[in-house]
Amino acid sequence: MAKLPVEKMRELERRFGEIEARMSAGPAADVYVKLASEYSELEPVVKKIREYQAAIDEADGLRAMLSDKATDRDMRDLAEMELPEIESRIEALEGEMQILLLPKDAADEKSAILEIRAGTGGSEAALFAGDLFRMYERFASTKGWKVEVLSASEGEAGGYKEIIATISGRGVFSKLKFESGVHRVQRVPETEASGRIHTSAATVAVLPEAEDIDIEIKPEDIRIDTMRASGAGGQHVNTTDSAVRITHLPTGLIVTSSEKSQHQNRAKAMQVLRSRLYDIERQKLDSERSANRKSQVGSGDRSERIRTYNFPQGRVTDHRINLTLYKLDRMIEGDLDEMLDALISDYQAGQLAQLGENQ
Repeated sequence: MAKLPVEKMRELERRFGEIEARMSAGPAADVYVKLASEYSELEPVVKKIREYQAAIDEADGLRAMLSDKATDRDMRDLAEMELPEIESRIEALEGEMQILLLPKDAADEKSAILEIRAGTGGSEAALFAGDLFRMYERFASTKGWKVEVLSASEGEAGGYKEIIATISGRGVFSKLKFESGVHRVQRVPETEASGRIHTSAATVAVLPEAEDIDIEIKPEDIRIDTMRASGAGGQHVNTTDSAVRITHLPTGLIVTSSEKSQHQNRAKAMQVLRSRLYDIERQKLDSERSANRKSQVGSGDRSERIRTYNFPQGRVTDHRINLTLYKLDRMIEGDLDEMLDALISDYQAGQLAQLGENQ
């Protein structure tokens, strides 16, 4: 196991104490909000640092007792019995500390933009895209996150050809960032008389929601067109010229939004565009960092087939970490914690291994 960075631990404790002092001094409301955010981020780390240091002190005290010839027999026996337990706790705490002190992804605490697009498989793919959206929507509700659909293009038999939504809440991106990629489904469509299993797919992209501070979009870099909105099968058709299409000229990215309010459409389209540009910047940095190391679970390759949902066998397999869970019905209902936690643990193990190599 890599050594714990003692200096970094001391610096975090020092910063935590400084924040406590500044908050108790009654700063301005906006300053207090920023301090409170940093405080809540540091609190579990500092708590664990103090727990670790207390265990180290306790172990040192027991060893001193054992090396002191004046220690009586009963106390020596007690110390010999307690020391292995303390050492075992120290080892466990070191493992927890390693995870807590890993370099943080600056986007982890952000809300996210979820984009799901039907792939190969026609109507069945659109139905599956709808299933995936509802799966994430249900998962979000268990976390107390808010889901808002920004744009949707419905499939002819139901589901979605494409749906884009914001998922707002603290730490949304950290939980969902490994969901990007191709999701494949194997099941018998309701219209299939012979009972033959069909395979179709949908692509999921999870982007950290960018703020103005994260990415600047110059007015001269975008072209905004308004057009008449249209809906699937004549539904939700808006006959006014309210739909908005924004083209980012330097990259060629195009974002559309076709709700009833042109003002809202412009704001929503800019929100998606800003997040896509922010994602491009992050991808560029990630590829530069990972150029000399093996691909990890968090590579974010949108074309990579990451997961298969096999309905006849009731199983879900994540191909990146070779994990199969026989709980497809529960996962589709939003029970995603076991799968997401396994992906996060695998990513953290990769980070720890890399730290060990660099030391």
